[in-house]
Amino acid sequence: MENCPMPFGVMPDGTPVLQYTLTCDLLSCDIITYGGALRALRVPDRAGRTVDVALGFDTLEDYRNQPGQYIGALVGRYANRIGGAAFSLDGVRYTLAANDGQNHLHGGVMGFDRQVWTVEAAGEDFLTLSLLSPDGQEGYPGCLRVEVTYRLDGEGLTIAYRAVCDRDTVCNLTNHAYFNLSGHDSGPVTDQLIQIRAEHYTPTDAHSIPTGEVALVEGTPMDLRQPVRIGEGIGAAFDQLHWAGGYDHNWIPDSPAGQVRCCAAVQSPVSGITMEVWTDQPGIQFYSGNYLGDGPRGKDGTIYGRRCGLCLEAQCWPDSPNRESFPSPILRAGETYRQTTRYRFTNRVDEI
Repeated sequence: MENCPMPFGVMPDGTPVLQYTLTCDLLSCDIITYGGALRALRVPDRAGRTVDVALGFDTLEDYRNQPGQYIGALVGRYANRIGGAAFSLDGVRYTLAANDGQNHLHGGVMGFDRQVWTVEAAGEDFLTLSLLSPDGQEGYPGCLRVEVTYRLDGEGLTIAYRAVCDRDTVCNLTNHAYFNLSGHDSGPVTDQLIQIRAEHYTPTDAHSIPTGEVALVEGTPMDLRQPVRIGEGIGAAFDQLHWAGGYDHNWIPDSPAGQVRCCAAVQSPVSGITMEVWTDQPGIQFYSGNYLGDGPRGKDGTIYGRRCGLCLEAQCWPDSPNRESFPSPILRAGETYRQTTRYRFTNRVDEI
């Protein structure tokens, strides 16, 4: 069935931005071509009521003016941080845009989140977007072609990524959706439960750059192997949480990368909605929305204050281009980058 888009605004250069709505059974979602952003995701709660669990904005201008929050967006060419805004590949040093102090974050000043994606195909329950990142954009080598497909089914939303490059480069793509399983307009997520199936995480310095250590979570507030209320340990006297203003770290799932497996889950006691995160990636970044609060008002005039949404970003580990002991993010010319992440929803509160 044909999927007819709705206008969502016009860029300063005249490029139109469109919104597509995907539907399948009781689920539906809205995606805009600016940043390929997931703008809304509607799922049933335990009483059968529809709840929009994704933060978003009502206008293109609000998306363009948000202060580095990346709400709902596809991010790249390298998601998360690269220390010193530089890396070496095959003996060549590449200098990147420094847009997070002295470091590089989520692809730079004009990352994939700030570009208009091209629609390749659209159906009732799927949307395929593409983007061409030219050689040298934000300092990265090679012309990278990216294709991302959002697909909705009766239980959740799957995001499938594919990329190829004409030169050796680094590539690490993710989606930066902010979720609130009580509803995007329901306030802080601190009473919701989180579980991350990981015995290890990668500690960072005070600037959120990994130290290179792989640390055990046991005995620390980073131990989320059993469901825990997000607010329970977020203010603990623990340097990692103090420096980041809360949770903003990369966890290493126990099960091996390369196969799609359940790595994390979140549940709202209010709505009864549980979201599982299934991915084939070697890491998952849990960000507790510590710096929300300074941007435009969200959908329907909602104020998105501090910790009113959380992110679970499937990814390669941060700063991997500078860490030989970390999983390799190198994409060789002619090879294909692939990634699959799935958000699965239920409304039975005993499942987490």
